[in-house]
Amino acid sequence: MTDCHHAPMLFSNLGRRQVQADFGGGTLASDTGALLLRETNELLGLIDAIDRAIPDPRDPDRIHHTQRSMLAQRIISLALGYEDLNDQQTLRHDPLLQTTADRPVDPTQPLASPPTLCRLENRVSRVTLMKIAAVFVDQFIASFPAPPEEPLILDFDATDDPTHGHQEGHFFHGYYDHDCFLPLYVFCGDQLLVSYLRPSNIDGSKHAWAILKLLVDRLRAAWPRVKIIVRGDGGFCRWKLMRWCDRHGVSYLLGLPRNAVLERLALAWTVPAQWHHHQTDDKVRLFGVVSYAAKTWDRPRRVIVKAEHDTHGPNPRFVVTNLPGDPHELYDQVYCQRGEMENRIKEQQMGLFADRTSCHRMVANQLRLMLSSAAYVLMETLRRIGLAGTELAQAQVTTIRVKLLKIAARVKVSVRRIVFHLASSCPYQSLFRHAVQRLTRQPITHILDTG
Repeated sequence: MTDCHHAPMLFSNLGRRQVQADFGGGTLASDTGALLLRETNELLGLIDAIDRAIPDPRDPDRIHHTQRSMLAQRIISLALGYEDLNDQQTLRHDPLLQTTADRPVDPTQPLASPPTLCRLENRVSRVTLMKIAAVFVDQFIASFPAPPEEPLILDFDATDDPTHGHQEGHFFHGYYDHDCFLPLYVFCGDQLLVSYLRPSNIDGSKHAWAILKLLVDRLRAAWPRVKIIVRGDGGFCRWKLMRWCDRHGVSYLLGLPRNAVLERLALAWTVPAQWHHHQTDDKVRLFGVVSYAAKTWDRPRRVIVKAEHDTHGPNPRFVVTNLPGDPHELYDQVYCQRGEMENRIKEQQMGLFADRTSCHRMVANQLRLMLSSAAYVLMETLRRIGLAGTELAQAQVTTIRVKLLKIAARVKVSVRRIVFHLASSCPYQSLFRHAVQRLTRQPITHILDTG
């Protein structure tokens, strides 16, 4: 049979010259930006911490692939855009991925195969998953050189994760109109603290209270004076959670679904808003505060009213809070900023394949979600530290991947060095050098041979 790697592919001629290509280029790499991810992990110790959290029952004398190298292989592959385990059948020979997994660059010693990685995903336990979850919180705390002076705003939100066939925990969800999981995320700004896979036949706030308590305990153990604000939509407005926050000095801003009682209490602002709109044809927004308690609540609470009226009609909104201050400022400058969390979830789901949860067992799918979360932590740290002050300081992970990670290189391996000669025509060389300098805190010439 013809060797498919070296069989030429013919393209349209360029003048009198024939244009052809093959896959016989030899030792090359197409994702050399993964070196940045390797340095980011050196800075964080993230993969090593996850490795310590997962017990390895295998006999050390009979294994070829350490657990740490398999985790690095899987997490960095996700960051590079390779979401499927089947991709590893060829990627395991990639010299760049071997380097990022701290393995020898040797075609005779490939990285772990898809079945080996699958066995890793399916041998974790719930206790192990809890230990990995603690790693993300520890990473968040370690990212602060000093106790934070500003309040920490913890954003809670849930999303859908479509299921495939009869997996454990799959149920139909009426709002999303398909079978899915219902993962819960917690972010603080751009930094991820929690990614928790749940079945979808539950209330959207299920376990949010317990997770909040664990987070508050851990954060206050590190920073006793830290101020914490919980922020979420109406799905997390539960009186038991608010009562716990009131008793433990935790502030909250939670969306409150509208009802007839709230709309009646808000008439002092909705009626003037409607009148002013009819007079001017402009969009009108008025803010006020009412005291409100649903029948199930333990006591009345402060509710911010946003009375909005425009060409589409009235659009009142309600937010319950125990924070003092101007209602307009609290709503616009604090509560509405929770929309940024939705962009972070999109990065996880669409850019880092957090919804690639196609295993049968729920715990295996939870590990996949956490591996995706680890890839996010690496990318977010690269963005926050390595790309600070650059045009990519606020870029999506997919943009960073295309511009900085997908760079071709020629690889030279000797006894003393592994040299990656990056493409000379790369338009983002200055960005790449900037990131290397910030991540390694060393001169570029000590890190990268660009000859």
